[in-house]
Amino acid sequence: MRKPESKSRSRKRFVPSMPTREELAENKYLAPIAHRFLSPELWRFTRRSVPRGVALGLFAGFIVPLGQVFLAAFLALPARANVPLAALTTFVTNPLTLPFWLIAANRVGAFMLDIESPVMSQAAGDLASNSGVLAGWFETAGITAFGFVVLAILSSAIGYLVASAVWRLVVGRKRRRRVAAAHLRRAAQQQQQQQGELR
Repeated sequence: MRKPESKSRSRKRFVPSMPTREELAENKYLAPIAHRFLSPELWRFTRRSVPRGVALGLFAGFIVPLGQVFLAAFLALPARANVPLAALTTFVTNPLTLPFWLIAANRVGAFMLDIESPVMSQAAGDLASNSGVLAGWFETAGITAFGFVVLAILSSAIGYLVASAVWRLVVGRKRRRRVAAAHLRRAAQQQQQQQGELR
């Protein structure tokens, strides 16, 4: 019979790059503040820490191409955000999704910077004729980088709002179930008391 996988082993299987609390605390780059990662409040799932963790993870995932997990964990310290969620949501940008996000960031950047189309196209034509292909590459890279900044800000704001709404729904549903179960128990106790009195 096959043994069930432990939580840490199954987590490592699906999210191999996500560090544990101990790994973050032992990381040489985080050594000056490593002791703070062991604080239990950074690993609890609360009404405030969950949306903050999601927002910071999305922001870090879009704003830097490498080391997003460590940036998200570092930002989670002063914000008192949930570190595991901040680290996990950075994986929205990964090698598989990167081509899609590059195209999306380029389109968003081009849309946001397109103040006047004729002026932009004329400037782009002048650049291309004067400097060649290299100028075109730099222009595309700048537009894409600006698009990533816009995506980082928008996704973190939307992620915060969605995580807050989902948290309220989940907690509200659990609370309603607890209240309903308490009413049922109370009704059953009253019924037992009434039956005892009748005897």
